Amino acid sequence: MNETEAIDQYILSHIDPEGDYLHRLYRATNIHTIHGRMASGHLQGRLLKMLVEMIQPRNILEIGTFSGYSAICMAEGLGKEGKVFTFDINDELEDFTRPWIEKSPVADKIVFKIGDASEEAPKLGITFDMAFLDGNKRNYLEDYEMTLSVLRTGGFILADNTLWDGHVIDPSYKKDKQTIGIEHFNDFLVQDERIEKVMLPLRDGLTLIRKK
Repeated sequence: MNETEAIDQYILSHIDPEGDYLHRLYRATNIHTIHGRMASGHLQGRLLKMLVEMIQPRNILEIGTFSGYSAICMAEGLGKEGKVFTFDINDELEDFTRPWIEKSPVADKIVFKIGDASEEAPKLGITFDMAFLDGNKRNYLEDYEMTLSVLRTGGFILADNTLWDGHVIDPSYKKDKQTIGIEHFNDFLVQDERIEKVMLPLRDGLTLIRKK
């Protein structure tokens, strides 16, 4: 075990436990899907729950459901009337994801939809208090603009993967379309005067954004 792995283990042993259901979901995600590490996991999952408890949103928009791990974590932090509306365009994962969401202890707080959030979310007619941006990296800027348009003033966006395994500072990835998408998004936020933002070096990079 190297130093980074040891620190990671130390952190996980000194925060709230993941919980059995989420642990089993994370394990199943890694066994049955190709990109299992895309799931938020223990540390980020506990952070998402706590941020929801701090912000106290009524409606959360999630772009990129994947296996449902992050949606469940955010739903855990919601109040009685709160809802997570989560969208994913990958219908091939629906048979895996939907049962895990519907059998979770917070199933009544999650609305899972297959479809393009950029097209479908505005049709809901909902003003969101918080959003978790974790969809196609090529379209991050477009998803961000849509999300900002349905987010209340003072609302928060959490954008995942904004360091993209360090590829954003690696010249060998300058032609990779996903890396380009993340770089354009990050660069755009720097000069966007509609928001306040801070980037955290958590896992693969997590940017917290507040709409002014």
